[in-house]
Amino acid sequence: MTMGMGIPMPTNAQLLTLAQWFSPGYPVGAFSYSHGLEWAMTSDAVSTATEVQDWIATVLRDGSGWSDALFLAAAYHAPDIDAVTQTDAQCRAFAPSLERLRETDLQGAAFCQITRTVWPQTHPHGIPSKLTYPVAVGFAAKCCGLPLRATTTLYLHAFAANLVAAAQRLAPIGQSEAQACLHALASLCRDIAEQTNAGDLAQLSSTSFLADIAAMKHETQHSRIFRT
Repeated sequence: MTMGMGIPMPTNAQLLTLAQWFSPGYPVGAFSYSHGLEWAMTSDAVSTATEVQDWIATVLRDGSGWSDALFLAAAYHAPDIDAVTQTDAQCRAFAPSLERLRETDLQGAAFCQITRTVWPQTHPHGIPSKLTYPVAVGFAAKCCGLPLRATTTLYLHAFAANLVAAAQRLAPIGQSEAQACLHALASLCRDIAEQTNAGDLAQLSSTSFLADIAAMKHETQHSRIFRT
């Protein structure tokens, strides 16, 4: 069975693996990161559900959502572990702030640790212990034989869902508004996964300037809930 345009439909087993990887219960600590949204909301740059949705859409389309999807796909297509390591180094260099680097580094290390433990058969030498988050996911997905487009789509959806949940904790955004926001972002996650499927790192770009500044400002924020 295919999804159209010759793309194989993920099997139930593959979908369940991806659901586990991107569940809030998977121990990568995603709940502790706001990706700069905490500073944006405490400084009143973002205060309503509509503004939250616009902020997250910008980050997905023009910021780290887009670049993460490219790095994930590049790691998936990498011919060997050396190419994966080179992609990881480029991902680290592309982080626009210290907090963003820590975020991808710590989540990636946690993902590698738990995935290597639960799926020890994924690679002859195991999943490396230190990869940035999108590179780790892309490499593990290839090793586990998971479809790239579904992996990227669910990765981006989990990223958006985590930011929506952070916004709920930071501002008076109700459950209905939060779920409507996430539902509206779903099609963007699918579109980005399709557009980045080749993993062409020549397409790297980032123009989410306010979000990047927010991450930098958060580093010196006096009172905060989140790590980023």
